[in-house]
Amino acid sequence: DNDTNFEARNSRPTSLRDHLLWQLQMTPFSDRDRLVAIAIIDAIDEDGYFVGGIDEILATLPGMDLAADEIEAVLHQVQNFDPVGVAARTLGECLDLQLRRLDPATPYRDAARMLTDPIHLKLLGQRDFKEIKRLTHLDSETLGPAMALLKGLNPRPGSHVSTAPDAYVVPEILVKKRRGSWRADLNVAAMPKLRINSHYERLIQRGRGSAQDRFLHDHLQEARWFLKSLRSRNETMLKVARVIVDRQRGFFDHGPEAMRPLVLHDVAGEVGMHESTVSRVTTNKYMMTPRGIFELKYFFSSHVGTADGGTCSATAIRSLIRKIIEAEPPDRPISDSKIADMLLEQGINIARRTIAKYRESLSIPPSSQRKSLV
Repeated sequence: DNDTNFEARNSRPTSLRDHLLWQLQMTPFSDRDRLVAIAIIDAIDEDGYFVGGIDEILATLPGMDLAADEIEAVLHQVQNFDPVGVAARTLGECLDLQLRRLDPATPYRDAARMLTDPIHLKLLGQRDFKEIKRLTHLDSETLGPAMALLKGLNPRPGSHVSTAPDAYVVPEILVKKRRGSWRADLNVAAMPKLRINSHYERLIQRGRGSAQDRFLHDHLQEARWFLKSLRSRNETMLKVARVIVDRQRGFFDHGPEAMRPLVLHDVAGEVGMHESTVSRVTTNKYMMTPRGIFELKYFFSSHVGTADGGTCSATAIRSLIRKIIEAEPPDRPISDSKIADMLLEQGINIARRTIAKYRESLSIPPSSQRKSLV
């Protein structure tokens, strides 16, 4: 009860707009230019891009008789604010603003600025290095380091300014290995500590059947049911967690590649509850393990048939796909069809389109976009 709530002392998070307005106050502007700068800052999104456009600023300040070149001049001044690259209108301009702030003696700086052209950026996204070399007249020895310099820049400069406090996950289940076996227990620190106030409970005995006594008695009964429901919820969550740990021992011993197929029906049958109950218990509930913190739903995955008639977990297949792609040669990425053939050699019969679906769920681009110069 005497613990100090340190988060209550936090000040309001500084937004990107606040950060830019603070710099505006410290910069010498005329009253006219200051109004234009405020309008520009109001048109900057959370990523730091100026999304309003010159025409929109003209429409926002109709009574000032502004010219487009005046707004452009103020925009260039705002682009000198921190974070570097803010108030850019396009990705190419954002990257170029950051490159221009580097020391002119920085190796490959000029070559990297050539790559910020919209056409060149599109070709970079397509990994068409041959066409980039033809248009820019850069050789491989220059193009590679220039691309590396470009990758070191921030395409979302506004993300440097925090706009919200960090959220922390508190796991409800703790998994540890004891005497050679894995065991799940409730995290007591994450459980609400509730009890019935003894003072009000004693008042019921003094009421002697009065209206006040009935009022307190009804609420006491509701409080007891509420505490009983919490205990029942915790017991259900613990039962489900222990079934998951028992079924997924291979995961805790060897990692995601050893994950077994598991669906809600399997757990519901073992704990003697309805699937909807298991689904509610595992939603937004977390388990802390020696391999990290995972949502309980992470351990559920569909069945995929194997060549010998068995089954394999979809989560395990995703892990295998990631492992194959991480080991591929940078200049010769492996296609989805080739990955399907490699998994078939391991006894996992899976279609190419399923490989593509799993790869996309891992946020891994297709082979055409994974090609690198080296």
